[in-house]
Formats: sequence, C-alpha cells, structure tokens
Amino acid sequence: MATPIDTLTNETVDLLQQMIRNQCVNEGTPESGHEDRNARLVRDELDGLGIDFQTFEPEPNRTSLIARYEGTDPNAPSLCLMGHTDVVPVSPEGWDNDPFGGELITSADGTQEVWGRGAVDMLNVTSSMLVAFREIVRSGKRYPGDIIYFAVADEEAGGVLGAKHIIENDWDAIKSDYVLTEYGGTPSFTDDGTTVLLTNGEKRGAFRHLEIAGSPGHGSMPYATDNALIKAAKIVARMSEYKVAPNIDEMFRDRVRSLGFDAETERRLLDPAHIDDVLAELPLGMARNLHSCCQMSFSPNVLNSGDKDNTVPDHADLMVDIRMLPGEDDDDADRRLREIIGPDLLPSVTIHRKYDDEKRGPAMSSTDTPLWSALTDAIQIAYPDARVVPSIVTGGTDARFFRARGVPAYGAGLLSNKVSFAEFQNRFHGNNERIDIESLKLTTELWLNVCERLWI
Repeated sequence: MATPIDTLTNETVDLLQQMIRNQCVNEGTPESGHEDRNARLVRDELDGLGIDFQTFEPEPNRTSLIARYEGTDPNAPSLCLMGHTDVVPVSPEGWDNDPFGGELITSADGTQEVWGRGAVDMLNVTSSMLVAFREIVRSGKRYPGDIIYFAVADEEAGGVLGAKHIIENDWDAIKSDYVLTEYGGTPSFTDDGTTVLLTNGEKRGAFRHLEIAGSPGHGSMPYATDNALIKAAKIVARMSEYKVAPNIDEMFRDRVRSLGFDAETERRLLDPAHIDDVLAELPLGMARNLHSCCQMSFSPNVLNSGDKDNTVPDHADLMVDIRMLPGEDDDDADRRLREIIGPDLLPSVTIHRKYDDEKRGPAMSSTDTPLWSALTDAIQIAYPDARVVPSIVTGGTDARFFRARGVPAYGAGLLSNKVSFAEFQNRFHGNNERIDIESLKLTTELWLNVCERLWI
C-alpha cells in the first residue's frame, strides 16, 4: 500500500531540516563543504532497503553518494534524480532566524515554512527526491528502467569535486538516460490560466581573471603614478555602466508572457528600447532574473591589489563572473570584455580564462522527449490545464556535465502559490531562505508521478 502523501511530506520536512542542520557550507575550498555529513544521512535513510549504493570522496569529507534501483528491462531508459548536498555561506546578521536551525515557522498568514540555508537552493529538492526514491524502493514497485538517486557534493563551487569528477572518472556508476535536478516548477496564475516554468537549459559561465599591471611608487607621492588599483577601479566602473543589447527571443517572450504582467508592461518588456525602463520599476528579484535571462551579464566580484599601505600598487587582480546566453561562446565574452576595458587600459591587462578546460556540451536540452511529456502530465495533476514552458536558469548547475554526455537534463520541482516569483528569486543565496510545506508536498508528489508516467 502506498504511503499517504501527507506522511511522505512530513518525511521530506524532517529530512530537509536535518540536511540544513548539517551545515555543509561550501566556501569554494577543498577543505570546506563537509558533504560527508549529508552523505551519511542519506546512507542511513537508505539502510535496510536492500539496494546497493556507492560513495565517492575525491577529497577528505567531500562525499557524494549514488544509489541505483534496478528496473525490469535492461533496455529501458534510466532516470537520475540528482540533488546537491552543499550550500553557500551565510551572513547570519542578515537573518531573522538561525540560518542553520532548520526551524519550522508559521508566518503571519498561517503559512508553515522550513527556514535555513539550502531550503531553496537546493536541499528542498534533494530531500524530496530521496523521500520519493525511498518510497518507490520500499513499496516494491518496479519500473522498466533504473531509477538512480544521486546526492552530489561541490555543486556550489563548480562540481569539480562532485558531478564533474564522477562523470569524467566513473561514468558507469552514474550512467543514465535522463536527469532531473534544479531548478524549475515556478507557477504563475493569471486570467489566462496557469503557467509553470521548467528549466531545459542554462547560461554558461565564462569566468575571467584580469591581471592588471602598473608601476610601484611611494604612497606619499601619488601624483601621476601608474596605480594598478585605479586602473582596476576604472574597469569595474565601466563594467557597471556597460550596456548589452537584450536578446528578445521566443523563449524570453514565453517567460515574460507566463508571469502575468498587464499588457502595457509586457509590451515594454519585449521592446529592446524600453526594457531597461520597465526593469527599474519591477521588484528586484524579478528584475534581476529577467535582466539576466535576455543578455550576457558581467559581475566584478573579487578585487585584490597591492602589498603594503604606503606603496602604490603595481599589480591588481580582478575576478569577473560572466554568464553567456545559449548560442554565445567564450570568444563573444572576450570580445565584449575588451570593449569594456577600453583601448586605453587594454595594454595593461592580461585576460585569463578560468576553467577553460571544461568540456562544453549543449546549453539546452530538447523538450521532445518522453521525460518532458511525463513532467507535463505530472504537473497537470496538481495544476490542471497548466501550460508548461521551457526556460533557462541564469546560474550554472550540474546538468551541464550530463548534457556534455548527450543526456537530456531538466530542472524541475513544483511550487505552491504561497510565494511570488520575485520573492522566490530573492531567496536564492539570500537572507531568510525558506520554503513552504505545500511546495515540499507538491515536489515530493511530482517525482512519484513522473516515474508513474515516464515508462508508459
């Protein structure tokens, strides 16, 4: 007998709380993360079910776990449910509650929410996937294809010690025909009906290290010095003012139309001459997302310069996060970067490509697959007649490593109407990250319903 969905939801809530409390904070260094804590938690949750699992630890405590539930037909396509177990750092002073408390808190309107770092990105998905996977296994139900649960480390620092490492070195362990991961399932409710955004692609990263040269001098005599820090500051200022012509393609049009704007706002958002004006009028979370979904973006995030406070610096290092739309490449990013730097400063700058050895697969997965059809059908159980719209995610996900292997990968999930699109966007890597119980219920149920429909 199937376990009632309310019971499964409670299991997801409990597991999410434990994952948050394990504080698997990835600071981008090999010694951070400590995903072994969540790997042990997952192992304990699967213990006694009679299925095999493997763990991978390329660095101490950086553990990923793969569990495979075999299907009845070795020729049937397999499905991987992939969730990362690490989270980004927090600034506790910006939170109203303990960011690692995993508390279940009732808001003023009566909505129950789980609070904590990772509640949105993406431990809600990771925990709900495990609950659904475990329910299928313990029920004894068999599907034609294998179902793989992949609790992966290091997603928040590029996957070098997680998905990238495993796929490149142990492909047979994780080999699958379809992948579901973060993020998607954001519904919009308008007079024209319900629209749900799912992710079938993502912007690609083109991270750059700018090495900026100057000449040393005494800090007490700054007049007409060749100060590398001042050059770097000029580049940062130019970057903040640089305008990229928006790419208003059909996917972006679908995204805008799905968000329920009034006709005039929609018209202006889809007009390259007016989009900047209307973005300035929107809630910040929504404006930032829409801005990044229609253009290459440049974010100067780290600047280091000099060695001593009384010496004019002769070097500076500027780290820039560049995200490219599908169809753009590294040469496009470098061309725009040179435009930003300008001919006056370019002779002083050496541009280094970071992670340039990463194999580039397609940025998008086709939606002409049985899995996309199964997702659509499953979503329409919760939201009858909903229109499911493909979209891109502005950040990178581990899906790109599977796409490089030719495997269709989608970002999915299913949210309630308890939080607006704009507010949900603000919670990614933000203060007061939290997820409501209804969304956890809908997402847990989604994975079960997808499996019911994939192999029909």
